[in-house]
Amino acid sequence: MSRIGRLPIPIPPGVEVAIDGRRITVRGPKGELARDLHPDMIVRQADGTLVVERPSDQKLHRQLHGLTRTLVANMVEGVTNGYRKALEITGVGYRAALVGRKLQLSLGYSHPVEIDPPEGISFEVENPTRLAVVGIDKELVGQVAARVRATRKPEPYKGKGVRYAGEVIRRKAGKAGKIGGKK
Repeated sequence: MSRIGRLPIPIPPGVEVAIDGRRITVRGPKGELARDLHPDMIVRQADGTLVVERPSDQKLHRQLHGLTRTLVANMVEGVTNGYRKALEITGVGYRAALVGRKLQLSLGYSHPVEIDPPEGISFEVENPTRLAVVGIDKELVGQVAARVRATRKPEPYKGKGVRYAGEVIRRKAGKAGKIGGKK
């Protein structure tokens, strides 16, 4: 049995779960999320928890068991607490600013880079070099954070660029120069 799949998902107070065939809808204090699950997976609601079951021990069902449980648990966590992905900007003159809802990045290009957040996502700029992507959908928060990071990935020589908070960039030595060349 899947170690993750067999764990029940506790439903916190203030969260409502509606299961309609293969569609699951989770409503909570932060918003509402809906998702279509694989038709073979069975999600039941019992004693304030959600339980994910698989119909057989086929390889596909074993793979889907833990995945389905994690997707549903992420939905419950998202509508309860939400998700936040922090990013750091390193480099001389590199900065971020909010213009309305859009994120405007100055990353050494000839033009500022503007990123328009999709529905349900917002940006928080703590200071010009620290920002965060905030939302209730874990998948969408990670995708938008990756798109922001991709605007200027950290380079290995000076470490300049946009990186996730706490991300360690493997640094390379620059040119060795002329050490003992020809005379």
